[in-house]
Amino acid sequence: MVLSLRRGLKWLRMLILFGALAIMFFYSLRLFTDWITPVDHYRIPEGHAVKVFGGQNVNDGSEQRTALLERLRFFYWYGE
Repeated sequence: MVLSLRRGLKWLRMLILFGALAIMFFYSLRLFTDWITPVDHYRIPEGHAVKVFGGQNVNDGSEQRTALLERLRFFYWYGE
């Protein structure tokens, strides 16, 4: 079996070129990660955020319970 030095250098050059292009592609994608990654809907809100349910005491009264369920249904219906 004859091993050609020229063929071996050709394969080594192709392997180095492929590795360099793969690394360049990887780092170019890392530059755009903010643009590529989806928005995290469950992150902690910043700025002038408003709480949906804040500081209300829920008693056993049916009027307050109905109002709370009505507000919860409204919240899930509009999704914000």
